[in-house]
Amino acid sequence: MDTPDLSQLSIDRSAKARGARRRRFGGKWTIGALVAVVIGVLVAWRVATAPIPVETATVTTAYPTQAITVLNATGRVVAWRKAAVSTKATGRLEWLGVQEGTRVKAGDIIARLENADVAAARDSAVANIAAAKANLEQGEAELRDADVNLRRTRDLYEKKFISGAALDTAVARDEKAKAAIAAQKAGIGVAQANARQAQVALEQTLIRAPFDGIVLTKNANVGDILTPFSSATDSKGAVVNMADMATLEVEADVSETSIAKVRPGMPCEIQLDAYPDMRLRGSVSRIVPTVDRTKATLLVKVSFVDQDPRVLPDMSAKVAFLEREARPEERVPVVAVRPEAVVERAGKSVAFTIDAKDVAHEVAVGKPVKLGDLVEVSGVKPGDKVVLKPPAKLADGARVAEAKK
Repeated sequence: MDTPDLSQLSIDRSAKARGARRRRFGGKWTIGALVAVVIGVLVAWRVATAPIPVETATVTTAYPTQAITVLNATGRVVAWRKAAVSTKATGRLEWLGVQEGTRVKAGDIIARLENADVAAARDSAVANIAAAKANLEQGEAELRDADVNLRRTRDLYEKKFISGAALDTAVARDEKAKAAIAAQKAGIGVAQANARQAQVALEQTLIRAPFDGIVLTKNANVGDILTPFSSATDSKGAVVNMADMATLEVEADVSETSIAKVRPGMPCEIQLDAYPDMRLRGSVSRIVPTVDRTKATLLVKVSFVDQDPRVLPDMSAKVAFLEREARPEERVPVVAVRPEAVVERAGKSVAFTIDAKDVAHEVAVGKPVKLGDLVEVSGVKPGDKVVLKPPAKLADGARVAEAKK
């Protein structure tokens, strides 16, 4: 029996290795495909859930009078009755009784110059009046005596008891007494005139308010030398500047191309820059018939119908000229947004508000009413942030991000 040749027996390792390699590479491709699928899903999810870039605006308030505004202009508050209160006399300021913001009445003494010498002159003039009146009384007594003596002398003359010379003397005495009376009365008039002059000089040292108003600025202090027109070195002219607050009005510049839209008596709405939430009624008082050639404008004076103590001279103001008088309900502010924030969805007007977490919420805003550059809406409140031009894919609850400008 032949022994088998074992050398012919062998294992085909190359075939086994190829199979192993095929299994190994196949597993790697499977894992890679899974990873790719997972990445694609993640990317798709990230894209689907990424915040939508949007433009935003803030809900504000507006006045319905914007819908009846014909023209807008800017200007300043002024008082047509104002004064730089000074003195006709020259002297040192002895007393000052007002300061900025003090309200005064016409005739109130607001300051006083040193006036002891003027007061003494006035007292002397008053004393001269008393002396002149005393002289008159003495003259009247002399006249009475002269009259009595004249009557007695005439009686004696008629009875031939005295000569004509004695009668002539009595007549002359009586006429002299009458002339003395006239001179003494004239002396009283002169004394009274001197007293009035002294009183005027004294009055000129008392600085009084020329009208009811409020002190705007204080230009002098106690101890300063005051002189008319401030002509002397280191002297002061006006003690205070004051204005009658009842005569405040707005001076607005209106382009000459738009002046045809303005007429005297036209109703207006005045807004002060200092109080943007306050609206005051006004009326066109007059149009100054002079054109400012440098600005091509005319000056329009608008008086206040509504008075407010917060209104002060030189405040900046905006004037809206209205086509008609505003109704009371039109003077109440309403909620408004830019028109681009309102869109039609499912047959109704809506806006999208954005909360603190940058999530958009669909809100019904009712029928928008145009108010100038804005529209009146409901359902939102001032200060809310809304989306401008909401894209079609924006839905309630979607995350948004404000687009960078």
